[in-house]
Amino acid sequence: MMVIIGFYLFLLVVSLVQLRRSYKLDENEPYEELLEISYTKPVSILVPAYNEEAGIYGSVRSLLSINYPEFEVIVINDGSSDGTLQTMIDRFQMVPVRKVIREQIATEPVRAVYQSRLHDNLFLIDKLNGGKADALNAGINLSRYPYFCSLDGDSVLERGAFLKVIKPILDSNEDIIASGGSIRIANGCRIESGEIAEVGLSDKPLVIMQEIEYLRAFLMGRVGLSRHNLLLIVSGAFGVFAKYWVVEAGGYKKNTVGEDMELVVRLHRMIKERKLNKRIVYVPDPVCWTEAPESMKYLRRQRNRWHRGLWESLWAHRKMIGNPKYGSIGLVSLPYFLFLELLGPVVEAAAYLLMLLSFILGGTYLEFALILLALSILYGSVLSIGAVVLEEWSLQKYPRVRDVLSLFFFALTESLWYRPLTVWWRVEGLWQLIRGKRGWGDMKRKGVSA
Repeated sequence: MMVIIGFYLFLLVVSLVQLRRSYKLDENEPYEELLEISYTKPVSILVPAYNEEAGIYGSVRSLLSINYPEFEVIVINDGSSDGTLQTMIDRFQMVPVRKVIREQIATEPVRAVYQSRLHDNLFLIDKLNGGKADALNAGINLSRYPYFCSLDGDSVLERGAFLKVIKPILDSNEDIIASGGSIRIANGCRIESGEIAEVGLSDKPLVIMQEIEYLRAFLMGRVGLSRHNLLLIVSGAFGVFAKYWVVEAGGYKKNTVGEDMELVVRLHRMIKERKLNKRIVYVPDPVCWTEAPESMKYLRRQRNRWHRGLWESLWAHRKMIGNPKYGSIGLVSLPYFLFLELLGPVVEAAAYLLMLLSFILGGTYLEFALILLALSILYGSVLSIGAVVLEEWSLQKYPRVRDVLSLFFFALTESLWYRPLTVWWRVEGLWQLIRGKRGWGDMKRKGVSA
C-alpha cells in the first residue's frame, strides 16, 4: 500500500510541475504559424465506425471544421448493421470512386470507396466487419499522408486541438513518432453543428465519477509517465502517429480488444530493439470530447473489456517485463501496469472479501481496521481531488463553479461506491479471459455529437 501511495504521489507531483510549466508556455505559443502549409505536415484522420449512426454525422462535421491547413477525413464503415453507411452517403452526398488502395497491411475485403461531393477531402470506406483494429488498418492503407490520427466515431474535437497535439511532432525533428491528447466526457455539454458550444457536467453520478476518473488518468497518470517516456497508452479516441513507423511495426493487431495500447507497447519494443532515439508523448491541452456510458450495464462491459485488453497487451510483450534490454519501459512502466493496474484489482477485491469474512468470523482489531479504512478512503479522495485541482489550475475547461464543486464532492465519495464497482468489473474481465471470452460487446450510443 505504501509503495502504491508513494508512486501515485510521485506522479501527482511530476504532473503538477509539468502541467504548470506547459500551461505557462502555452499562453504565448505561436500556434498560428502552424496554419502555414509549408510548416506543417498533412494528416489523415481515420474514423472507424461500427453502428455509430447516432453520432457519426456530428463527429464528421466537427472534424471537417478543424483548424488545420491540409488534411483528409477517412470514415471506415466496419460492416455496421445500422444506418451508419447510409447516413454518411445521404448527409455528405457520397459517391463511389475508383481509388487505388495500397495494401501495406492485410485487412478484411473492402466493398467500396466513396468520396463526398460537398467536401473533396472526405472519404468513406465500406468493408466487411473485422473489428476496430482491422478498420484502422484499412484506413491506413487508403490514406495519402505521412501522419494519421485515430478517432472514435462519436468524438468531437475542439477546433485548435489538432494544432496542439501535432506541434510536438513537428518540433521534434521526427524524434516523436506518436502524440496523444486528452479525452473528456461530452455528456452534459451543449453541442451545435459538430462543435462544443458550452462545456457542462452531466447530472448523473455515474458519469461524473467517470469524468473524475478521466481527469486522474490523463492529467496525473499520463502527464507523469510521458515526462519520462514511459507512456504505454495513446488513446484510440484521439492520437496522432507517424504512419511509416506504424506500418513498420505491422499496423494494429487484430486479435486483441486493447489494440491502442498493444500498438504503443510494440512501437516501444521496436524502438528499443533497433536502438532508436524515438519518443511517444502525451499533450494535456488538446481535448477530444466523447460520449461516456450512462448505465451500469454498458460501463461494466467497457471496463472489463479494457482490463482484458491490458492483459492481452502485457502477455503479448511479456519478455519485456523486467528486462533491462528495454530500459525504463521494461523496468518501470510495464511492471507498474502489471502489478498496480492489472493485478491491483485482484488484491483489492481479495481485501474486501477478507474484511467481510473477518467481521463475520470475529477476531478483528476493529480500531486498527477503521484507521486503515479511513486512510484508504482519504488516499483515494486526495488523488481524485488532486486531479480536479490540476484541471482547474491549468486547463480550466469547466466555467461554472457548480460543476467544479460537484467534481470535488463526488471525488470524496469515490472509495465508498464507485471504486469497488470498477474493481469488481476489472476482476470480472480477468475471469472472462480465463473462460476464453473475446470480442468487444455492444455499446449503445445516444449521439451526443448531434
